[in-house]
Amino acid sequence: MKQSRLETLRGNGIERSSTLGIIGRYALLLLMLVIAVGPFLWQLSTSLKGPWEDIYSFPPNLIPEDPTLANYGEVTRAIPVVQYAWNSLFVSVAMVITNIVFSTCAGYALANLRFRGRGFALAFILSTLLLPGEVTLTSQYLTIKSMGLANTLVGVFLPTAITAINVLLMATACRSIPPAVIDAATIDGANTWQRLRYVVWPNVRGMASVVALMSFIQAWDDFLWPLVVLSDPAKYTLTVGMQYLNSAFAANPRVVAAGTMLALLPIIILFAFTQKFFFRGVADGAVKG
Repeated sequence: MKQSRLETLRGNGIERSSTLGIIGRYALLLLMLVIAVGPFLWQLSTSLKGPWEDIYSFPPNLIPEDPTLANYGEVTRAIPVVQYAWNSLFVSVAMVITNIVFSTCAGYALANLRFRGRGFALAFILSTLLLPGEVTLTSQYLTIKSMGLANTLVGVFLPTAITAINVLLMATACRSIPPAVIDAATIDGANTWQRLRYVVWPNVRGMASVVALMSFIQAWDDFLWPLVVLSDPAKYTLTVGMQYLNSAFAANPRVVAAGTMLALLPIIILFAFTQKFFFRGVADGAVKG
């Protein structure tokens, strides 16, 4: 009798602790959702509000009383949005292509080829992750200027044509391929490039999609380096062009919010169409790694 009562109390205690754990996890997830999505919703709401609505009211009203697109029209009249977006698209696509090609080759070499100095090369790549971009900004600019690429879109994407993190991601993906598969291709007479093209690439395309999306977002959102290297307003990227809104419309944050949403729109569209490949690549890397 006493034993059954103890088992009942113990079971109730376990159920209570389990329920509290679930509530705690959902509360934490809800807090993270508010932190991550809250600023986006506030920017979107602000961009749709007219000058007659108070954007600093408390509690905040995220639903505009009378939504308007006038702020977006003001952005397109203030700066050449299409031209700046085209410049950003050129830089982003170029960075995606170069990172996929060069990171795949470098990752394959580090993971599957045996050569003298491979450990040093890997350590050197890892060490570059410890340096903030601002540390090498001056030397990077002097190098680009000496090559005659200052104030050009090529000079914007060239320093990040290959990044250390993408090389490590592709090396991890290449390392997950069973050595027996590559050895079989070697026995069949495939050279290095043929093994890379027909054996390695089909197995790392998932991770390549992760590299592509990360590279696009990095290039599209980059502000400091394009600001340093570009002097011709006609060649500004969208993020650099948006700085004009902060100075010209400092008293009207609704227009600034509209510009922010326009700059964010391509990334949202891209992620909406590529999220399946992105999460598949992350899952493949996690399982194989």
